[in-house]
Formats: sequence, C-alpha cells, structure tokens
Amino acid sequence: MKPWKNMLLSLTVSVGLFASSVPALAAAPVASSPDTSIQVNGKAIDYSYGEAVVKKGTTLVPVRLTVEALGGKLQDVKNGTVRIVVNGDTVTLKEKAQLIGGVSFIPVRSLAEVAGYDVRWDRQTNTVLLVSKATGEAARGFLWEVKNGPTTVYLVGSMHIADDSFYPLRDEFEKAFAEADYLGVEIDVSKAADEAQQKMVLEMGSYTDGTTLKDHISAQTYKELGELLKANGLKADAFDQFKPWVVETTIGSLQTSEAGYEAESGIDLYFIQQAVKNKIPVLELETYESQLGMFNGLSDELQERNLKAAIEGFDTVVDSTDEMAEMWKSGDEKALLEMTTSIAADPEYYKALLVDRNVGMADKIDGYLKSGKAEEYFIVVGAAHYLGNDGVLKLLEDKGYTVSRK
Repeated sequence: MKPWKNMLLSLTVSVGLFASSVPALAAAPVASSPDTSIQVNGKAIDYSYGEAVVKKGTTLVPVRLTVEALGGKLQDVKNGTVRIVVNGDTVTLKEKAQLIGGVSFIPVRSLAEVAGYDVRWDRQTNTVLLVSKATGEAARGFLWEVKNGPTTVYLVGSMHIADDSFYPLRDEFEKAFAEADYLGVEIDVSKAADEAQQKMVLEMGSYTDGTTLKDHISAQTYKELGELLKANGLKADAFDQFKPWVVETTIGSLQTSEAGYEAESGIDLYFIQQAVKNKIPVLELETYESQLGMFNGLSDELQERNLKAAIEGFDTVVDSTDEMAEMWKSGDEKALLEMTTSIAADPEYYKALLVDRNVGMADKIDGYLKSGKAEEYFIVVGAAHYLGNDGVLKLLEDKGYTVSRK
C-alpha cells in the first residue's frame, strides 16, 4: 500500500488549522532519488555535462544548459549569485548556485519558476516535468454538478495545500463560481489566525493533567520522534506538551511547506478569498471544533500509529505530495479512489476521517438541493470525501440525485 495515510489530510482536513497555533519546525532533507531526469514541455534535456543531482531532497541542475533549454540565457554567476536573461529582462535568482565538479548547479524549481515554468514530478520515472505556463493546459481538477429543479450544486474536490502551478484553474471552475449565490466549504480557513481558533487548538491538543507526550506513547516512538527533532535542530522534547495527533499533523506539514505547498494556495482558500471579494456568503459544512474534535477523539493507539507513520514517512512526504498534486491536476479519479480507500484498512481512522463526516456533508448538500429556489451552491471540500461506496457522490446518488462530472 502506498504511504498515503498521512498525506490524505491535505485532501480531507483543512490543514491550515494547525499552522498558526503549533510551534513551527525547520524543514528536513528528503531522501535522494536516483537517475532523475528533466523534461521541458515533454522533451528531455540532453545534458552534455553535469547531469541533474538530487541532494538532500532538492533537485539541482546545471545552470547554463538548463537556462538555455528554458529559452533564456545565463548572464553570469558571481560568488554563487546567478543572473539570467528571460524575455529580455535580467533576473537575479534568490537561490545561490553550488559548484559541483566545477559546474554551477541551482535548484531546478528556483530556476524554472523565474523562467515561467510550472514544476511537476513524475514519481514512477523520477522525472521533473517543466511545463511552460504560456503553453501548459489548465489543471483538470475535480468538479461535479448536481441539479434538483431550479437548484444547482457544484461540487469541487479540493487539495487544501497547493502551489502556483495549480493556477489558473480551468474555465469551468471560474464560470460556475461566477454564477454562485453561496460558497460552501468544510470550514472558513481564513479565520484560522483568530485568537479564539488558536486557543481551541491549544486547549484540545495540549495535555493539561500534568502528563506529557512521553507518558502517552511507547518509549520507542518517543525515541524516534526525538531523533527526528534533533536531526532538524530542535530539542528532543520540543513537542512534549502536545498530544500525538498535533505532533503528527505538524511534522507532516513541514516538508510540504519547504517544497512550496501551502494552505495559503489551497483550492478552498482561493475560493474563500474570491467570495469575500465578491461578497458571496460563505457556508461552513463543518466547524473548527468538529474537525479538531475528530482528531482529539481518536484512540491513543491510533494516534500513536499515525504519529509513527508520520515519522517513518518523513523523508518521502515531498514525493508523495508531488504525486498527489499531479493526481489533482490531471483529475485522475482512479488514483484519487486508490488514495481514498487506502486507509480503509484502518477502520477507526477511516470512519472518523471520512465515513462519518461524509454523511454530515451529504446531508447538508441535500438540504441545499431541496431549497426549491433558483440558486447555485458552489461546494469546495477535500477531494477524498467524494469517491467510493462511502463517498459524498454515492450518498447523494442514494438519495436519488444524478451526479455528472464536469
């Protein structure tokens, strides 16, 4: 089974909940991948010297040859500072170049994004895909339509963390949203920084009975966590005040943030910002308290299993998130269903994370469809909530509605 368990949070839970309330950690290196190749708009770069190098999880490429393959020109490299010419403009890269075998190398993402390319990852072939923003197709994503009389509901499968490569969204999303009377989301993540929400996270996620994390997990798991924290410049007991579910979700977000995936770029927050701008009412299908309560209600045994999985999968988080991002952009239902059902092997987690919440979401959407009014609802929730026998789409079909993919 692929290691989707922890990364599924980006498709199921508004992960921005924790970012402003839990102490941040420095991102850690990722295990390197062998034989990494680079493609520009589907054509492999044929490096005559200095093949791509993966160092601590970052793909480094020869500066001059890569710039030229992207249609630019290297102006100079001085003391590690790289200047390139793109569309007639001279641009100084933020990242410093590294000398490897006498050749200047630079992180491929830093170079590509300045040159106007999206960076994607094909895990199966260890290939970095550079796609011109001028020629690349808009992301397919996940969008469904349900109608009942004069009422229309659009259902969007969100990825709660994203980067600039997800945008712009294809016209079908924007046109449907432009006609929306209401935006529905799991929770309004734009309120995540509110003092009341931060206080709720800390109150639910911290021990108040005099015990610490060490008292609630095995000595082996605690040791492995301490080693991970120390390897990243922190004290082994840095998270002792927090419960396992808080530690799990926090360390699980570190690598994705370093790779450029942020809640600030998530699909749900994108539409929330548009709704605020256009004065469209925002409906919440869940609450902060219910999402936090879901985590807090997990058994001690499950919390430790999830924490241990996060520790063991720490070095593969970026690759898994890249693959998940490609799944979203390509709108691959088969891959989404595989990810969704992968956690069914853990009945308690599956029930809490998806089954119970899907029922609540489907019931609220059913209520919107039964309004009898000529209104449009634009619903954005984690993509993993939609598919499968326990998914929102099946629950709506069981209520007699016809769901069509857009």
